[in-house]
Amino acid sequence: MSPAILFAVVLAYFLILLLVAWRTSRHATNDSFFIGNKDSNWMLVAFGMVGTTLTGVTFISVPGAVGRDGFAYVQLMIGYVLGYLAITFILLPLYYRLRLTSIYRYLELRLGRRAYQSGAAFFILSRLLGATARLYLVVAILQATILDSLGVPFWLTASVVLLLILLYTYEGGVKTIVWTDTLQTACMLAGLVICTVFLLRELDLSVIDSLERMRAQGLARVFNADPDSPAYVWKHIVAGMFITIAMTGMDQEMMQKNISVRTLRDAQKNMLSLTVVLTGVLLLFLFLGGLLHLYAPVVNVTATGDKLFPAVVLGHFPAVVQLIFFIALISALFPSVDGALTALTSTFCIDLLGLQRRPELDAATQMRWRRRVHLGFAALFLLLIMLFKWMDSPSMIAVILKLASYTYGPLLGLFAFGLLSRRGVRDRWVPLVAIAGPLLCALIEQEQSLLFAHYRLGLELLILNGALVLAGLFLISLPAQKGGAHLSEQDY
Repeated sequence: MSPAILFAVVLAYFLILLLVAWRTSRHATNDSFFIGNKDSNWMLVAFGMVGTTLTGVTFISVPGAVGRDGFAYVQLMIGYVLGYLAITFILLPLYYRLRLTSIYRYLELRLGRRAYQSGAAFFILSRLLGATARLYLVVAILQATILDSLGVPFWLTASVVLLLILLYTYEGGVKTIVWTDTLQTACMLAGLVICTVFLLRELDLSVIDSLERMRAQGLARVFNADPDSPAYVWKHIVAGMFITIAMTGMDQEMMQKNISVRTLRDAQKNMLSLTVVLTGVLLLFLFLGGLLHLYAPVVNVTATGDKLFPAVVLGHFPAVVQLIFFIALISALFPSVDGALTALTSTFCIDLLGLQRRPELDAATQMRWRRRVHLGFAALFLLLIMLFKWMDSPSMIAVILKLASYTYGPLLGLFAFGLLSRRGVRDRWVPLVAIAGPLLCALIEQEQSLLFAHYRLGLELLILNGALVLAGLFLISLPAQKGGAHLSEQDY
């Protein structure tokens, strides 16, 4: 298909998002931007969060990794389900009971001001790196497949994509994103199903026959029983649970949408619905990955990893399916990036600038500050995208999970200390402890061959990071009556 036609379709898709944004952001306030006026429909939030959780990296990297790992991603998925249950019945009731706008406010109420700022700062770092890594992957695909042939440089592509995302999140924030994410998730899932059906027809296989063919070629293996392997089954299950708790339950972007729902009961229904739908969608991604690896040798495609899916689609699918693939790919990207940009703005304004605590600032002044911060984060996104282009990793999902292990570990340790103990902390030492955890993890990972012989750290690095921060907090802790906690007994 002509790159010019693909470009026109992508542009039309953006215009639809801008129309939705215009419709939903009229009369928007800071409350609309931060928590959607706490009036979001739980079914829309649940459906839209599927797209936010999956992202463009899942769309490309999970199918591409089947050739290397088989269906081992199922091990992580088991952990994901356990993590979502913990969020539903432990964290959400806490957030609603405290009526939080920013979930990191809990850390201030429980531990103190420095703990609060440390949690917010690590979230900002986590989301900046994670969202820009996801955005880079999809921008790189758009660049290679459409815009290189049109003579458009990579930096301009990234700038225009960011500008368009900025335009439809600039005013409405969460109020707009709840609707745009719903539209984008529907497009992504439609593309996933259509590509899967097309491959089954091209291979002339039924679902059962294709699974049998995958099993015969070693693509359907699930469980890894080698304890020394980074992909050992129990490592993945436990790590998957803590990844979900940290990257969803302790992540302002994900929880910002949940707490925009009016009641706790609806928020819990949202999370349970998300768990069921997400599990089914991830299984379909793995099945699609198996089909791609069966189909690639038939049409002599030698690409692997993140490059496999685009190579097969662009080289051997009809034009209409290519269009659907591109719309689905973009739809998989935007829910994670627009939500991250909005959540980062919210966290910086509420938790670090303290706009809601400054009565001397009227509503118009607060809105000006919020807009400036939004623009500033968009500029940071662009800089980091260019950094990831320079790195050029073959598998961005591995990069994202490694970044998450280092940046979400302190959040895991801070929340765990608050939830599992009644002790206070010497608040001024909390930032040092939060920084020390990732640094120690980096040292341990560097020297793991000396420390653990044949054992290799995998995704459990996140748990180790959180445990180190938790231990450090106990070292600087105080008895409960002297810790300065501001929560009543029933709030713990």
